[in-house]
Amino acid sequence: MAAAIRAFDILYREYYVRVFGLCRRLLNSAPLAEDATQETFMRAYKNFSRYDNQQPFWQWIASIANHYCIDVLRQRQRSQKLFDTEQEEVEQIESPGPHGVAVLIRGEDQESLNAALHALPDKYRVPLVLLYFSELSYDQIADELELTQSHVGVLLLRAKQHLRNQLLELEKHKEPNQ
Repeated sequence: MAAAIRAFDILYREYYVRVFGLCRRLLNSAPLAEDATQETFMRAYKNFSRYDNQQPFWQWIASIANHYCIDVLRQRQRSQKLFDTEQEEVEQIESPGPHGVAVLIRGEDQESLNAALHALPDKYRVPLVLLYFSELSYDQIADELELTQSHVGVLLLRAKQHLRNQLLELEKHKEPNQ
């Protein structure tokens, strides 16, 4: 038992910042992320005996954080729909710009990227964070959010468009000497 506690303590110290960052991006709030991070590690500790040490710890702990944060978002948004129907999302798609979002993300500093992510509505930020920061597949995101895979694809397309526009807008407002 003592060895398991020591092992968990090491993992806690090693992964705390990464879990907090994931929760912050999903919840778009530092105080909520702090609570979510603590809850994630409490749940992980309670279920540590179920952890398969043949699998990467990050995937296991990120899955716990993803589930918890999505539950928090659902509770927060009970009075309003988090996601539109798939058809409504398809109808709202704008024509894509000339640059892929991955190119923009690589070229942006962390501050600009975080500001652009912060400005996204939950329904676009959450799937984008799950894809790029939790490294989930479209199928895994669909399961997590209880949506179809094609609906996830539409949400991610719109999220990338919004993110691209946010990053371009931030770039316009930067001083030329920066």
